[in-house]
Parts: sequence; C-alpha cells; structure tokens
Amino acid sequence: MSLMYGRSIGRSLPKLGSKYSTSVPHRCVDRLHLCARPSIALRKFSTTSWRSYARNKLNLPALDQKWREKWASENKGENSVADSKYVLPMFPYPSGYLHLGHLRVYTIADVIARFQTLQGNNVILPMGWDAFGLPAENAAIERGINPAIWTKANIEKMKEQLELMNGSWDWSRELATCDPEFYKHTQRIFLALHEKGLAYQTEAEVNYDPVDKTVLANEQVDANGCSWRSGAKVEKRKLKQWFLRISEFRESLLKDLDVLAKDNAWPERVLAMQRNWLGKSTGATVKFPIMAFNKGLNAAIEVFTSRPDTLFGVQYLALASTHPVVADLAAKDPELQAFLDTLPGLPPDSKVGYLLPHLRAVNPLAYHESTPDATKKSLPVYVAPYVLGDYGEGAVMGVPGHDVRDHAFWKTHQSDEPVRVVLAVSEDESTTAMLNEPFIDHGIMTEHSGPFKGKSSKEAGQMLVGMLEAADLAEPVEKWRLRDWLISRQRYWGTPIPIVHCGSCGPVPVPEEDLPVLLPEVDEHWAEKKVGNPLNSAKEWVDTSCPKCGGPAKRDTDTMDTFVDSSWYYMRFIDPHNKDAPFLAEKAKTLLPVDLYIGGIEHAILHLLYARFIYKFLMTSPLVSGEGEAAADAYEPFRRLITQGMVHGKTYSNPANGRFLKPDEVDLSDPSNPKVVATGETAVVSYEKMSKSKYNGVDPTDVISQHGADATRAHMLFQAPVSDVLDWDGDKIVGVTRWLNRVHELVDKLGSLPANTPTKNHFEKASEKLGSMGAEELARWDAETTIWREVQKTVKSVTASYHDVYSLNTVISDLMILTNTITANDKAHESIQAEAVSALVRMMAPVAPAFAEECWSVLKPGSKSLFRSGALFPTVDGTESLLEPRKQTCAVQINGKLKFATEILRPPSGAKGDQLKDWVLDQLSKTEKGKASLSQEVFEAKKVIVVKEGKLVNFVL
Repeated sequence: MSLMYGRSIGRSLPKLGSKYSTSVPHRCVDRLHLCARPSIALRKFSTTSWRSYARNKLNLPALDQKWREKWASENKGENSVADSKYVLPMFPYPSGYLHLGHLRVYTIADVIARFQTLQGNNVILPMGWDAFGLPAENAAIERGINPAIWTKANIEKMKEQLELMNGSWDWSRELATCDPEFYKHTQRIFLALHEKGLAYQTEAEVNYDPVDKTVLANEQVDANGCSWRSGAKVEKRKLKQWFLRISEFRESLLKDLDVLAKDNAWPERVLAMQRNWLGKSTGATVKFPIMAFNKGLNAAIEVFTSRPDTLFGVQYLALASTHPVVADLAAKDPELQAFLDTLPGLPPDSKVGYLLPHLRAVNPLAYHESTPDATKKSLPVYVAPYVLGDYGEGAVMGVPGHDVRDHAFWKTHQSDEPVRVVLAVSEDESTTAMLNEPFIDHGIMTEHSGPFKGKSSKEAGQMLVGMLEAADLAEPVEKWRLRDWLISRQRYWGTPIPIVHCGSCGPVPVPEEDLPVLLPEVDEHWAEKKVGNPLNSAKEWVDTSCPKCGGPAKRDTDTMDTFVDSSWYYMRFIDPHNKDAPFLAEKAKTLLPVDLYIGGIEHAILHLLYARFIYKFLMTSPLVSGEGEAAADAYEPFRRLITQGMVHGKTYSNPANGRFLKPDEVDLSDPSNPKVVATGETAVVSYEKMSKSKYNGVDPTDVISQHGADATRAHMLFQAPVSDVLDWDGDKIVGVTRWLNRVHELVDKLGSLPANTPTKNHFEKASEKLGSMGAEELARWDAETTIWREVQKTVKSVTASYHDVYSLNTVISDLMILTNTITANDKAHESIQAEAVSALVRMMAPVAPAFAEECWSVLKPGSKSLFRSGALFPTVDGTESLLEPRKQTCAVQINGKLKFATEILRPPSGAKGDQLKDWVLDQLSKTEKGKASLSQEVFEAKKVIVVKEGKLVNFVL
C-alpha cells in the first residue's frame, strides 16, 4: 500500500527509510510499530530496548492513511440522524488552499463531533463551500477562465487537503452555494420574502467605479477617492438596489439576545456587538432653526439625540455628507463639492470637517428667556464624515463637554474656544475643572444649565423634551442603527435575482416552476478579461417575456450578496438532496437549531445577524409553520456559539530597520538565537498575523506530512485555550509526539489481556483485605489506587473540558498527566493498568482518532471502530470512596528534637532520595500542624534528613 496522501498538493514524498517516510509495505501497517523485519515479535523485547525501538519507528502519517481508508470503507452506509447533535464549523470560501486558521476551527469541530459520537450520540458534521463572490470573479478576469471552473478546481484541492486532517465530515451532505441545486432554493427564499413585502427595490447611493463598472464598498476606496483596483475616481451614484427588510425583525433580534446569553451560550463580546449594531436608542428629535442668509433652505435642521439633558452644551451642528442641506449647498459651492469627493476614502473616525459658510443654527432653548447667554449664541454648522447619513436624521448636535467624538472634533476645529460643561458628577461641579476629557455619564446639571441647575440630568432631560414639544420644537422618538439589508451586487458570480422587469407590469417574480434562473455562459467575457458585469450585455439571457402579461421584459442583472447564501446554508445541510424545497419542515423541527456553531469573531455581526433574521423568517413561514404565523418561541439558528482565536506565525525582523525577513535571510543554526544573515545581528522574533508580506505563513499540509494529522491536531489544541490567539510554534510539536510514543509503549506492553473482574469489584474486594495485606500487596494496592484515582479525576476533568470547548487545551495536559501516572506505577496489576490505558485511549480518541483506533485494535482485537461501537467514552464508576490513599504518621524533628507528629499520605512505593524528601516536605506543608509550626526558614534548612520511608524527618538548621 503506497501512502501517497501528499499527491494532491504536488509534493514529492520522502523515500522509504528516510526520516519522514510516508510510504511503507502493506504488511507493516497492521500495528503501530512499522517493522523493517516483520517476523520480529516486539512483545519479546525487554522494556528498555522495546521503548527505544518504538520511539524510532512510530509512523503517525502512515497510521493516518491506514485509518482514513478504513473509515472510508466503513462509512458507505447512511448514518441515522434521529436525535442528532448538530456540530457545524463556518464553511470556507474555496480559495484553493488551507491555512492554519482553517486547521484550528475544523480540528475543534471534529474533536467535539467525535466526543459526542463516543458518548453514544448521532452526530451531523457536514462540510460545504461558500463558493460565490468577488474574489472568484476577479480571479476569473485575471486568468481568462470561467469562475465556475476556477472555483470547482479549488474545491477539489481543498477537499483533498481537508481529508488529510482525519476529520469525520459527512461528505454525503456536501454543498456549494454556486451549485444551481443550492441557489435554486436561495432564489425560492428570496421570492418568499418578496411575497411578504420583505424584499423590495429602491434607490440607494453607492460608490461607483466607472472603469470597472461596479459598485465598491467604502473600504475599496482610497484616501484620494479612487478605486483600489482601477485607480479611477469613484463616483457617487444613485442606483436601484434590492433590499431585505430586516428592520421588521429588529425587536426579536434584540430581545432574543437574552435567550442566547443564558448559560453563556454565546460569548458576551458577540452579544454586545450585535446589540450595538442593532443600536436601539430612545430619545428625541429636536429642531434647530437655521439662518441661511438668503440661501433658501429649510427653516430647521432636525437632530436626533439620546441625551436631551445636554442641550445646554450644544456648541455646533454636524451634518452627514448625504444630508439634503449639504446636497443643496454643494450644487452651488465647488469647494464643498471638492471636499465631499474626498470623503469616501477617509476612515470613519476622521476628524476632518467643512465649515458651511453663510449658515448658522440656533439652539431651540434660545427662545426661553432664562436660558444662559452662551446657549443663545448662534451655532456653526459643519459637514463631518463621522456623522452617519443613515442614522438618526443625518445630523448631530455637537456637545464637546459630554461626548468623546464631539470633544475631539471641537478641539480640532475650535481649539481656542472653551468647552462648555453643563453636567457634573455632583452639585459642587467638580468635573468642570477637568476639561481634557468630556464627562459622558448622567449627573447633576451645572450653572450653565440656567434654571435647571442642581437637577438630576435624567429628570432635566425629560423636562426639556416636554417643554420643547409644547413649542413644536421636539418630539420623543425611538431610533435604531440597523438599516435594511442591501443585497444587490453588480457582479456576475452570485445568485441571480429571480425578478423580471416588464414595462407594463413592473417588477414580476419568476414563477417557482421556472427556477433556478441560471447564470448564462459568458466565456468571451472571461477570455477577453473584460471588467464590469457581463450580465448587462448577455442580451439573449436578459431579454425574456413577462410571466404575468407575456409581453417583452428584461431580467434583473443584479446578483445577491453572498451573505444571503450563508444566511441559510446550515438549514440546507439537514436535507441537502431535496429537489422540491430548501428542506422538509419535519427535519427543520427535529434537527434544528445547530447545537454548536464554531467560527471566527470577525463574523460576529453581519453573518450572524443575517442568519438570525433569515432563520426567524423561515421558521415562521409556511415552509415550516404551515400557517405562516409567528410563534411565541425565540427562533435562533445556533444554540451555542464558539469563537476561536486567530493563529499567528513566528516572524523574524531586522532590528536595524524593522523589515520582515525572508526564510533565507535568517540564520537558524541556533534556533534560540536567530541571526540576520546579512549583518550577524540577532533578529527580532515576534508572533504576527500570518501573511505573505511577513513571510510567516505555515502550510498545514506540510506539518501533517511530517508529524501526522493526530500529532498536529493535539499540538494545535494544546498550545492555547480555544478563544485565545494561538502563537504557532511548530518546533514544540515534538513534545506531543513524545507523549504519543509513551502511550504507544503502554499499549504494546499490555497488549490484549483477557477480561478480568470489573474494576469496581476488584477494588471492593481488595479493600476488605487491606488489614491483612503484606508489604508487596500493599505496594500493589497503592499503585493501583493511585492509577485509578487519576483515571477518575481525568474522566471528570476531560469530560467537562470537551463540553466546555474553550478549555480543550487542558484535555491534552490532563491526559499527559494520566499517562505519566500509569507509567510511574508499574507495580499495579496488569489488568488495572490495561483498564486505565483503555480509558486513556478512549479519552484521547476525539483528538487523535487514527492513533486511538490503532491502539484500540491492539487492546481489543477484532472489535469494531471506536467510533462505531456506541457509548464508549469513559464515565466515573463510583470507586472514589474506595481509593483514599493510605496515610502514615510522620514525626518531625528540628535539630534532632521532636517538634510534633502528624499524618501525611504515604509516599509512592519505592520513592527514595530527593523524590522521597520532596514528597514529605510537600505533604507536611499541607497539614495544619505543618502550617502552624514550620516557618519558611525551617523548610529552607541547610539539611533535611528523611528516614523510615518518610515516617521521620529531621530539619538541621
């Protein structure tokens, strides 16, 4: 059998006999030790020589290949999904290669899925591809090929790479969002939304690249207002765009976050980000009259504020670039228009602003006779990029004394003007002296608040709104930051919007029986490397007939945002081959929601918010509920969310200039002291986000081909808690490999042993004879109880860590401790050692599945796969009360004189020298008498004499 698992990634494998050989004779792969001379029976070696032999010959990559083939042959039947646990990592974009971030998230998902399997649960662990999107289209233009061809080739490559990870993916559920059998149902969902009035078309302002003929996100426009790709000056255009009315679900999207907060099901950080994005605010709309100096503008600018208590502190108004007042003035003011042209490339927190000439505003409180004179002064009006056109009224009242952004803006543009503080933490107005930072909390109104001085700010805010409302200058309102979801994309590689436009009937839905609306073949467009949306010029595809009146009509040439695909793909996985519907209602009711969803924090807002919206819609639609009426249930797609940290790579830089060094520019002959080849200086070592420019990327398939998937998975988990950033250090993987070797040795030493008395019965019977045991029997008892105590402790801690997920790193450390405990207590009966090793192997199986399968085949010859044998994961057996360690009296002397005597645990059998001394000192430090009578000075005595197996200790000071 030639183990050519590296074939798909184009690597030549080492020759047989080399250090990292991955191709071995078939006859040698039937056991962990891959023998050059298969006639040798390793069980006959002495312990020392066998260990040396095993350490040199354990071939983890070969085991990966062997067990992947066995799993593939066993998984041809269909698995039951009744009462399944649904574990799902966020599906990948098929870029063509896996990185360590992929390896981390998919390892976590597979580990939890295998743990659930070993607990006797049916598990759904599917895999698919988020295959539409701009990167594939740009790649197609650059290469002159159809994006479908490029995407399909990448999927094949990445699927082969994923297989190297020893994952238990259910490939029978595989899907790709660019497959017509998938996007037919995406179009069906769009039409269901359209029918309910939740999908609509209206005009929206966009960044438009006139060369590439496409819409750009704000992030794709540089500081000079030019396209990141073509370099063309970006235009602001109003285009008809399709939106989904997510705002209809905003109350449930906000309220149901409380459901997700229970039992820490979702990280608080994610919940906070979702709440902020929804952005529910209660406050008031306030009218600021304006003096336009014959410019013919509206009589007032309306501003939404959630802090009406700060009205006395308003020192300017700021308008969004899209505000109607700005648009009107820009038509007559070339300087203002030039300023507006620079805004698309500015960061959202930019402090630039344009002071509008000939325009001043008036604080509505100025009309009240007792208002302080400072508040009655007219206010400058600016255009500022930090003001959002789609929030509130596209205008803010600038309160430098009580808002961080307003303070920074005011200090930039009016640094000579004092900041007015109208709120203080207390009546003595102590905060008025601290003008370097704004006071942003509620407090007590100051003397600058006129007749409201001394009142609480919350009470004063309500009174002010009431007073202005009576004068028709304010109105209490509720505002949301959330805006309807713009899904139109002027691109080819996406789901076509199933609408035709008829001159007589207007926009008409494509009949369901005509779905999917397929993307047309436009090979000439790709071959000529044209830019823009080829759907616009696909005349035969665009021209069609109206489904309603039969007259001439045109197809919509926009495609959907790829977030639409990912908003429901997890629902398709439960019924991936259904041709008639996205999924069966019964399957949705029994298999959803997803039990565990795993992915990066970067998806905390948009993807998760859109998925929650679409799930709520579908679960209350006729597709599932039958009646289409909203139920009282809080429909949420992901019962529990796990966000894993990023993976950083080791980076070397030149201390002289900070430049990142290429691999051939670093001398690593002494890894602890890397040198810059050109200068001989010590290179600066840091861990950074992996990127080509930093030369710190690591190909996970290289690591797997060298160390095996199981060691790589274990090392990945061991290095850091799941939620933390992981600093990848491939040099340390040898520690995990050594641990697997030690487990390997235990398994081979014990081999398959005949069934013995159940462990609990063994300890119950043995404990009855404790009083009559001789020294040898007591030594065995101590070794056995030490091992089994550790087994019970480890079962508890490891089970808890698998359930917790975030502490998977402690699974590895706990299993390492158990391995050391079994190895150190070799006086225990072989049956107890074997049971302990059996438990160890089953607990490590989710992390190192191929290695564990091999061990299990040795311990239980002829048995089925670990993962097809039911509930095999160990559980505590109730023996803890029988396993209390034996104690002995220890007499403590200081300079030969008896100080006290106390009980301590008996030292391990055979302990002597420093091991015995350290044991006794540690035990004494834990006793009440030891804590009370022995100072640190005593423990640091120049000489400590321990005799009689720890029954006497003498501290010589």
